[in-house]
Amino acid sequence: MKYSDLNYEDIGNRIKTFRKEKNLTQQKLADIVDIVTSNVSHIERGTTKVSLPTLVKIANALEVTVDEILCGNVKQAAPLIKKDIAKLLDDCNPKELKILTDILVASKKTIRDNH
Repeated sequence: MKYSDLNYEDIGNRIKTFRKEKNLTQQKLADIVDIVTSNVSHIERGTTKVSLPTLVKIANALEVTVDEILCGNVKQAAPLIKKDIAKLLDDCNPKELKILTDILVASKKTIRDNH
């Protein structure tokens, strides 16, 4: 993927994650954003290109920034990705943190060795 291309599947997955974190159904999000429920479904699956005005409405409804939704599509996304990782680790116990650290170390080594 070139940086000029948008990964709509990634955008949709992030919207779905944020929606679920807010305990919203697709129907409720659609009502807030004033779109049909099937459109939310298509956006979340990445099968439709979400318009900028709709993306802004979705971000506002989910109380996140457009940057957070587009994170995987932005060159300077590292701070947002680190924030996502910190959120994932936030509720881990020490044993889980150790296991995840070991996995990250091994994964990082594999990625660097293969590139």
